[in-house]
Amino acid sequence: MVIALRVLTPDGRLLFVTRCTRLFAYGSLAVVLVFYLTSLGFSTSQTGLLLTLTLVGDTAVSLYLTTRADRIGRRRMLIIGAILMALAGLAFAVTSSFVFLIVAGTIGVISPSGNEVGPFLSIEQAALSQVVPPGTRTAVFAWYTLVGSFATATGSLSGGVLSHVLQRAGMPPVESYRAVVLVYAALGVLLALFFTRLSPAAEVTPVAGSGESHASTNPFGLSRSRNVVLKLSGLFALDSFAGGFVVQSFAAYWFYLRFGTNPAALGVIFFWANVCAGISALLASRLAARFGLVQTMVFTHLPSNILLLLVPLMPTLPLAILVLLARFSISQMDVPTRQSYVMAVVRPEERSAAAGITGVARTTGAAIAPLFAGLLFARPALIGLPFIIAGTAKVLYDVLLYRGFVAIRPPEEAQRP
Repeated sequence: MVIALRVLTPDGRLLFVTRCTRLFAYGSLAVVLVFYLTSLGFSTSQTGLLLTLTLVGDTAVSLYLTTRADRIGRRRMLIIGAILMALAGLAFAVTSSFVFLIVAGTIGVISPSGNEVGPFLSIEQAALSQVVPPGTRTAVFAWYTLVGSFATATGSLSGGVLSHVLQRAGMPPVESYRAVVLVYAALGVLLALFFTRLSPAAEVTPVAGSGESHASTNPFGLSRSRNVVLKLSGLFALDSFAGGFVVQSFAAYWFYLRFGTNPAALGVIFFWANVCAGISALLASRLAARFGLVQTMVFTHLPSNILLLLVPLMPTLPLAILVLLARFSISQMDVPTRQSYVMAVVRPEERSAAAGITGVARTTGAAIAPLFAGLLFARPALIGLPFIIAGTAKVLYDVLLYRGFVAIRPPEEAQRP
């Protein structure tokens, strides 16, 4: 596993740094975002609508940038995404106008879940796949997932603790949450500066006879990989729609409503949850090497979804935390394998577009769910239902993914006996 990191070029190491910076920002914002918006006077239904529209905007931005990145330049598109992230954070910090927040969230890049949004992940995956050997791709993606989970965990802890400390010092709650939002904006600026250091080696390399010219004339940047990408996109949208009911912001809010957990404690809970998730990703490459990418994706995802179903059934806070941590300890094994699978079954000159379109499908699915989750959280008797809906839909996704793709093997697996 550690050997995989030795093959990283300076560009590869820089992409690890940008991932850490970005997910630290996402994690810090996610743990306080719902608290911040409700402190501004918005209802949970309005908050759910705002988060949905924010994710819809992230979807449009991501689709536009990622499907053009291989032609116009990956570095350029990453810088634009980082600027949009910084501007969105600044807008959220300086206004309490619901309409203005909708506009800022739709155009900019805001993560209410603590997970990846915008064009970054898709373009970085394509660049990483280009600068590492195919045999180490899954292992590199596993480390890439791990450092991202640790960054999200650290961000969650920092965001919760910072707001709590500021409140203990006498600052009004809404102002303490606004301080976290300003940190998010500042990290967007830092991210843009990091991306300026990316070299031309991260850009796509034309391959003779690859069909790139055909793909480049397609508005979505796909040619031969279109069918498999569209099928995967539909399944990923289902998975993310399910996950959208329990995004970290709403999961944190559930702990507050159900057990009265304060933001500092929530930061600690989700710190350890993301640590467990990151460690689980490291095991993915070993399992994939032995059993295959699709099998690893499905058979590690299923038990984590069953645990998700159990969270709202726990009668006490310690038991709910225990089940949540158990769920996170296996929840991320499908992430590096999923990313590696998409990169393996499409052509190199279509990787940014493929990752972007599947990523947009995931964002679209996730964007719809918070609207319904907000309505459910507005009714005390229904606050556990989002977990039930999420777990059930995710199990369905696993079954459909296995049936549809177990026979489609990546080139490196097809060469095995």
